[in-house]
Amino acid sequence: MFTGIIEDIAEVVDLKKDGGNMHFMLKSRITNELKIDQSIAHNGVCLTVVDIKTDIYMVTAINETLQKSNLGMLELGSKVNLERSVKLGGRFDGHMVQGHIDQTAICTQIQDCNGSYVLSFEYKSGNNITVEKGSICVNGVSLTVLESKNNSFSVAIIPYTFKHTNLYTIKVGSVVNLEFDILGKYIAKMIKSYKI
Repeated sequence: MFTGIIEDIAEVVDLKKDGGNMHFMLKSRITNELKIDQSIAHNGVCLTVVDIKTDIYMVTAINETLQKSNLGMLELGSKVNLERSVKLGGRFDGHMVQGHIDQTAICTQIQDCNGSYVLSFEYKSGNNITVEKGSICVNGVSLTVLESKNNSFSVAIIPYTFKHTNLYTIKVGSVVNLEFDILGKYIAKMIKSYKI
């Protein structure tokens, strides 16, 4: 379980293909606090630490994860949002995030609004929905939906979040990971079952 509050931005320093899997070696300021078998969200994708060497650690993504997220597009030097799992008894600053990506979206517009930013995204229609003032997780970042449409939405980003996450690297056409609000997903599924 995560909250969508990013702790650090890691840099991809090496990638190794292994059959259908990909091993990612990442450098982070928090590497010395990590341990093997620990779950960490990478751009919102929950992955397990499998090796640690000094300030570099390794995680492995299976082919399905590479296909359903933007992790398969990472390359040397890519910046990755990191969040360790929630500590029991700690503050819950974002919203409930599972670390399971629902789908990806494409950035369609970036507006500089006198210091803050509005980012717009479009995704393939399906069962996933957003609601205005509801929560959405973009690349692992807990955000509030500003405007909601059938298969698109926008979010407003304050300067601190823009600077301290990899959202500053997004350009029009960039692919991002989406995890829709878990409560909204349950409600949507319940409503769909009543329509049958």
